[in-house]
Amino acid sequence: MEPSEQVGFDIFALIRELFPICRSITGDGVRDTLQRLKRLIPIIVHEVPSGTSVLDWTVPNEWNIRDAWIRDAAGNKVVDFQRSNLHVVNYSVPVHRRMLLRDLRPHLFTIPEHPEWIPYRTSYYRETWGFCLSQHQLQQMPEGDYEVCIDSSLEPGHLTYGELLVPGESEDEFLISAHICHPSLCNDNLSGVCIAAHLARHLLDQTQRRRSYRFLFIPGTIGAITWLARNVDRLDRVRGGLTLVCLGDASHLTYKRSFLGCSELDRAASHVLAHSGEASEIIDFFPYGYDERQFNSPGFRLPVGSLMRGRHGQFPEYHTSADDLEFVRPDQLAKSFHAIRRVIAILEGNRSFLNLFPYGEPQLGRRGVYREMGDADQAKQLAMLWVLSLSDGRHSLLDITERSGFEFELVRSAADILTSCTILREAKNKQSA
Repeated sequence: MEPSEQVGFDIFALIRELFPICRSITGDGVRDTLQRLKRLIPIIVHEVPSGTSVLDWTVPNEWNIRDAWIRDAAGNKVVDFQRSNLHVVNYSVPVHRRMLLRDLRPHLFTIPEHPEWIPYRTSYYRETWGFCLSQHQLQQMPEGDYEVCIDSSLEPGHLTYGELLVPGESEDEFLISAHICHPSLCNDNLSGVCIAAHLARHLLDQTQRRRSYRFLFIPGTIGAITWLARNVDRLDRVRGGLTLVCLGDASHLTYKRSFLGCSELDRAASHVLAHSGEASEIIDFFPYGYDERQFNSPGFRLPVGSLMRGRHGQFPEYHTSADDLEFVRPDQLAKSFHAIRRVIAILEGNRSFLNLFPYGEPQLGRRGVYREMGDADQAKQLAMLWVLSLSDGRHSLLDITERSGFEFELVRSAADILTSCTILREAKNKQSA
């Protein structure tokens, strides 16, 4: 198996390990998940007390759950949390009582159009309780008396999130963010969490990095808001970022631009998808979806885009038990991983140069870099001419890539050749792109 394929199986293996854990926006499930990720990468775990003011929000009480069930009159468990952690509305308050089915029904949630699937529901900021079950299960419940139990706690504690800075030569940072609050859902969003972890491992294994990369493993919405509130004084270092979501299903890759729409990372991601050789889509920012909307809010305007396959709420398996280990595929995980890796390669390689022979065209032939060659080398020659033409210290290699229509790797290779011949030198005083 090629290394490029193996990474998909490695990511899938991590998804399979984390799948059974019941996660939420707070609680021991998040802690357990982060501790398992720490075996792969040195995450720093932060604990923020309940009641802490974070921007316009307040860190909620911590929720944990031990067990839950519905028993029929004969004592049989007709709904069992131990069989699927989706069976309980996430953040349900504790309850233990006997009820008639007619009184229980308002607390039961199904998906009639998919009678074998269990929905995923939450009640983060409203104290209530409920059970999720398949429509088929509900239809098999006769009228009568039921015992319901949710053995949970909702009390002061902490919000937990993980963070890892992979430092580079520059203190300028790019954010890679994945939400870690969903329970047993593979695509949304164990795929994003596990790809981010393996991407961090890949970067840590590199001997040299020009840029710095900050990885965030945070609960949705409240996690991003909490991180922003705690890091306001250093947000000026953030040059861009990606939220990673729903990256393991069979859909094509979609990149959602940041609010700005033309940041260096926006352009790098658009370039990678355009030259991937596969179907892909670029969409403009809109204020709905995942944590990119928090990073792009008016007070921050951090240029954070989102990379995904299946889009928020637009695939039938979204927020259901069908988002399971059979729904995500190692080959799609690998392709998503390598697409992000290519985006980072552009960020690492993008820089501006000065043509040291700007008056006319330097004689490339006597330097051995311009001669009669085949078609492939003619493309490299033309790329060299584009690099020479635009290397005035004001244009980056990404600028040249977009202007010429060539792939970034070819333009970067041309610049490397010209630099080795001392025809170019890097414009050190110019911030790339």
